[in-house]
Amino acid sequence: MSKADVSGRRSATHALHLRGSITVELLALTPVVVAFLVVALGFGRYELALEQVQSSARVGAEAAAVAPSLGQAQSAAISAVAPGLLPRRPCDERNVAVDTRGFAPGGTVIVSVTCRVSFSDLGIPVFPGSLTVRARQAAPIDPYRAVQP
Repeated sequence: MSKADVSGRRSATHALHLRGSITVELLALTPVVVAFLVVALGFGRYELALEQVQSSARVGAEAAAVAPSLGQAQSAAISAVAPGLLPRRPCDERNVAVDTRGFAPGGTVIVSVTCRVSFSDLGIPVFPGSLTVRARQAAPIDPYRAVQP
């Protein structure tokens, strides 16, 4: 037998031993990859809710700060926050509170936005069923402007 015949048999025998190993590797790694993707989805949902709540609170505070009167400041803040928290994922329940106690020239208006983020549909045992995300933003009122009662 030549050396080429022996090496050909070895590679054929070696290939038979490796047959099906990719299937075993895929079976072992698939649950890990799926778990990683689901956890990433959970963290992404939390971060999206946090970003929505923070930007909505900022927009609401700015809208309230430029309103001409106290009553209009509250309605302007709630109207400005609404588009940022449309009824879709990730916020299941949302709440907006406007603090207008400082509504006077040189004062501040504070808007607080709360959102409940649900993780129960993901089925991750380490994640809680839901988390509450809160943001509070203050906006100054121009000290040289007139404010209606």
